[in-house]
Amino acid sequence: MSDNNEPNIPENKHDAEQRIQDLRKEIRYHDKKYFVENQPVISDAEYDELVRELKALEEAYPEYITEDSPTQRVGVGEIDEFQTVKHKSVMLSLDKAFDYEGLKDFDERVRRNWKQTEIEYVVETKIDGLGVALLYEDKSLKRGATRGDGASGDDITPNIRTIHAIPLKLSEESILRNAEFRGEIYMPREAFDEMNAERLKKGEEPFANPRNAAAGTVRTKDPKIVAKRPLNIFIYSMSYHEEGDFSTHQETIEEMKKAGLRVNKYVVKRGIEEVYEYLKEFEEQKDTLNYEIDGMVIKVNDLEAHKILGHTTHHPRWAIAYKYPPTRKTTEIKDIRVSVGRTGKLTPIAILKPIELSGTTVGRASLHNEDEVERKDIRIGDVALIQKAGEIIPQVVKVIKDKRDGNEEKFQMPHTCPVCGSKARRFGDEVARRCVNAQCPAQVKQRIEHWGDRGAMNIKGLGPKLLDRLVDNGVVKNIADIYKLSESDLADIERMGHKSAQNLLKEIEQSKERGLSKVLYGLGITYVGDHIARVITEHYDSIDSLIETSKSDLEEIDEIGPKIAESVELFFTEEKNRDLIEELRSNGVQMEIESGKKEQFLQGKKFVFTGALENYTRAEASEKVRELGGRVTSSVSGETDYLVVGENPGSKFEMAKREGTTILDEKTFLVMLKTHTLP
Repeated sequence: MSDNNEPNIPENKHDAEQRIQDLRKEIRYHDKKYFVENQPVISDAEYDELVRELKALEEAYPEYITEDSPTQRVGVGEIDEFQTVKHKSVMLSLDKAFDYEGLKDFDERVRRNWKQTEIEYVVETKIDGLGVALLYEDKSLKRGATRGDGASGDDITPNIRTIHAIPLKLSEESILRNAEFRGEIYMPREAFDEMNAERLKKGEEPFANPRNAAAGTVRTKDPKIVAKRPLNIFIYSMSYHEEGDFSTHQETIEEMKKAGLRVNKYVVKRGIEEVYEYLKEFEEQKDTLNYEIDGMVIKVNDLEAHKILGHTTHHPRWAIAYKYPPTRKTTEIKDIRVSVGRTGKLTPIAILKPIELSGTTVGRASLHNEDEVERKDIRIGDVALIQKAGEIIPQVVKVIKDKRDGNEEKFQMPHTCPVCGSKARRFGDEVARRCVNAQCPAQVKQRIEHWGDRGAMNIKGLGPKLLDRLVDNGVVKNIADIYKLSESDLADIERMGHKSAQNLLKEIEQSKERGLSKVLYGLGITYVGDHIARVITEHYDSIDSLIETSKSDLEEIDEIGPKIAESVELFFTEEKNRDLIEELRSNGVQMEIESGKKEQFLQGKKFVFTGALENYTRAEASEKVRELGGRVTSSVSGETDYLVVGENPGSKFEMAKREGTTILDEKTFLVMLKTHTLP
């Protein structure tokens, strides 16, 4: 390193290449120590310095960049669509046992069909996550795929690469070069709790449980989002390999460990009685783990037995999953309170006499909605059975009616918002009640953040951290207040310099001209996304004409159903929402469509995009089409007029050719936008 902490860039290409190789080897070593073995030997700052030097060298000598370099974990651009790929061997499910009798039956089948009297079993935890298959070729990660239907799954390689516990290159210490591994991606409990706390702080909906969070994240189409989520993995088997001759499952685990893969702890037991004793002992420990499990897996250790025993179409005959009963305890419901979520949804919450459940102290349980409370006849003062089986948010299974003494109180769901006092309404057949007041304090941060989002008013710099400070300091109380901000209001905000403040105020000023459809979407009306907002503005040229309309008139519009129509009508019926609109108007926000603003020469034309564009993001290109009267859909059909193709197009390209859809490259698309001439 030089004196100014900038990396030294060798002028000699050979020296640079050698340093790049050395850095990659060193970073992989530290990745293994930190992410796989949980035994870091350097500080985060020292690790970041190594990565920084490697990035600088690769920028100076891009010819040495390889896919398995530690700098290439997070790709650029979003995934167009997940392609279906075939696994090297079928990913089967597991048969289940729920008690000792079930285990004995399994053991007897194994001994009878393998013709052995005493069996050696490997016992492992069954992680409650998302099953994946990792394919390595010549030691480099070639592909990561979901389980899918067992034979084929979705190719999620760009997302898999962001998980640091998955090596991009297998260790040279291992004999394995070409192999497919099976594993379970999960989210650690502590990391999940921290992430949910951060989401709540930002006004975002928390994830229901670690499994849902992990599965949803892995299927996200933006690898940059995946990279920010605390995902981890355990590899539990090798389904295919070209190198090595292994006689036991235990040997494959040790070889995978040597290859740099993250494997879980396991034990080897002789006989099903030993296995069962271990399972009973482990039941007391399972809640202390930093990850969710939904049982234990018992496998015959001998790999020759796997071939002899074979499998059914559903599960292998040499393995079984033992399922622990869900953890349940009784406690008193001290009170029932109502929380208001970011969309205005009202949720009843049971306040419990605290109990220890699945390793944590539980004092609250979600009651979901008023229909659920009525169906289970849950009352304040009831003694209830609480369950936490794989769910991070405990649930009331049932109340113990025999314990009632007559002092219990029936719960009445409020028909007004407990935070702002506005009416709480149900739309159509929806079970939830919602507060429709756009100025409700419980929703204000989320609503303002949504208003400034790229898809709405596109106010760059109006992020969640800044909003937290503005709202908490009382500077901003509703959406309209952001149009009253001055540089002096921003001067006291930490890390908000003069230039940043000016840029933000400029963005706010420019947002006034975004147009009626952006205003409608930005207001956060239930069921009104960006597409429905555009549909509405094709029929109404001002916010005033929309305020005066009726539910029945809205239902006459194609794509507007009863629930959407009712939601729009109720939103504008709320006096506080009309006050907000007047406040926005008085601050210069455009509430009408300017006649003749743009030639709508794409009116009635349907577009689909595939692959990465050079000049626009997918969202920006779609917006250009919509501004000119066109529609953008996500999939190709016989009604699609144009498919715009960027780099690395997906299966939509082949579909368009089969359908006879007009295919445009990016250059032709740009010419069309510039000249307003259809190709």
